[in-house]
Amino acid sequence: MKKKTFNSLLVGAGFLAGTVGVKALTSKTARKCYVQGVAKGLQVKQGYQNIVEEAKAQVDDIVAEANYINLSESEKAEAAKDEQ
Repeated sequence: MKKKTFNSLLVGAGFLAGTVGVKALTSKTARKCYVQGVAKGLQVKQGYQNIVEEAKAQVDDIVAEANYINLSESEKAEAAKDEQ
């Protein structure tokens, strides 16, 4: 096959594949598939955000409790100092 004929056939096949690809991407079935994929992605994102919020709340509780312990210990130390 001559180079020019081969290139022409290759361009024609590319055009045909592009046209078929566009039709396939814009079909109702493909659109439903995209919507389902995005919906699942949003569900995963929401689940991840819930986990992060829960972890932040637990860290805040730990920090608050640690601050309380530190304040209690410093108050006890000051009271013991005052007694001496």
